[in-house]
Amino acid sequence: MPKLKTNRGAAKRFSRTASGKFKRSQGYLNHILTKKSTKRKRQLREGLLVDPADQAAVRKMLPYA
Repeated sequence: MPKLKTNRGAAKRFSRTASGKFKRSQGYLNHILTKKSTKRKRQLREGLLVDPADQAAVRKMLPYA
């Protein structure tokens, strides 16, 4: 079998946890920040886990993660 290629865009966005799930960061924190409250921006800094419905797709993109 040939080696599988890693999706480089996904590699920059997701990282695997010790339990095998994937971490991701939240969006909406890049521009037009003046109208967003400090509380909202602070909470957007928190990372989240990828939804179970999307785990299989991310696993395919990151075969060696």
